[in-house]
Amino acid sequence: MGALLDGVNHIAVLTANMDRFIRFYQEAFDAIIVMDNPNHAGNEGERMVIMTIGGQSEFNVFEVPGNTQASVQTPMFGRGRLDHFGLNASDRETFEEVRQRLMKLGASDGTITDFGAKVSVFFRDPDGLEAEVLWNKDAAALAQG
Repeated sequence: MGALLDGVNHIAVLTANMDRFIRFYQEAFDAIIVMDNPNHAGNEGERMVIMTIGGQSEFNVFEVPGNTQASVQTPMFGRGRLDHFGLNASDRETFEEVRQRLMKLGASDGTITDFGAKVSVFFRDPDGLEAEVLWNKDAAALAQG
């Protein structure tokens, strides 16, 4: 039997500005809108968007009038049980392309952290949500050091 799971299906997040959130993730990651519901669960003004961000991974994004949680900023390891998330780049070239896009958007300084088997670049989206993009080095890259 192989792995029991095949990645992450979705990450649910709050945003203060849905249109800005969509624009950022489309420009940075070519995100695709799958659903846009302006009255989620029958709640007037509560907007929910589902967007794919590569492979089978999605964001379920909520904009809730009067909810200020999207603007709450806390330092790493003070954010509760979920601190940040990491997205996999499909290859080295894609990792570099996304890194360049994030720098152009002002979301990252572009610093690459080398974890040995992986490299990573951190970014903050327009709501300040921290995340990273990672690339798993292939065997040839590992052999070269």
